[in-house]
Amino acid sequence: MAETPLKGRVAVVTGASRGLGRQVALELAGQGAAVALVARGEAALRQVEAQLRQAGHQALAAPADVTDSREVEAVKGRVEAELGVPAILVNAAGIFGPIQLVKDSDPAAWIQTIQINTVAPYLTCRAFAKGMIAQGWGRILNFTSAASLHPPGPLNSAYGTSKVALNQFTRHLAAELEGTGVTANVMHPGDVKTEMWADIRDQANAMGPEAAAYRQWVKWVEDTGGDDPAKAARRVAQLMGEEINGRFLWIENPLQAPIPSWGEVEGQQPWKK
Repeated sequence: MAETPLKGRVAVVTGASRGLGRQVALELAGQGAAVALVARGEAALRQVEAQLRQAGHQALAAPADVTDSREVEAVKGRVEAELGVPAILVNAAGIFGPIQLVKDSDPAAWIQTIQINTVAPYLTCRAFAKGMIAQGWGRILNFTSAASLHPPGPLNSAYGTSKVALNQFTRHLAAELEGTGVTANVMHPGDVKTEMWADIRDQANAMGPEAAAYRQWVKWVEDTGGDDPAKAARRVAQLMGEEINGRFLWIENPLQAPIPSWGEVEGQQPWKK
């Protein structure tokens, strides 16, 4: 009989209708978790739900806009009523947003990037952390990007800012969770050939020399085939058995070598004793 280390656990996965979110949902379900699938695209979400149920897993499609606090609260109520109190939250939903100079940027698109990549994880963490603390065990993982550790450059202010903010938010959350049995971390899922990759390709190809670096990255992912998205799903499952908290995580053997983040040891603030 297959090992089900997460049997009895309830997981919530955002962005679960496609790409990395779908891969993570399949992995967690295979480990025995009951999985709540959250995304805006209901039709694709229902397909993932049907796939999991046909395989004998417990799954619930919960279509929602996770940038809306009312919809997040509605998802919370439904998941708790139908599956139970979640102990796992994976925020895999995200967009790259506009590749534009700040002076030429579309404010609506720029702000939407922050809302989806940063505000939405805040809302879901806010909604589900309390239940995890009450249970004495929980795992929160927010998908970030190595772009948040790269030197700032032109055209990437929306995405880069959103992920740096997500990193710092997760660190604050992790500090609040210390000692509760609940952990919060961020992870770069690899340079994966997803719909986001295609969006970057299309935006960069429509631009001039200022987007050359993006075209180089797109070609590199194309030529290498990109990181296997299954690695990200496996790393998420591995995290379920670990106690690490407030860290920047990497998949195993990524195409892009891990970049130092905030390190193992923090400097002591001089006013603290």
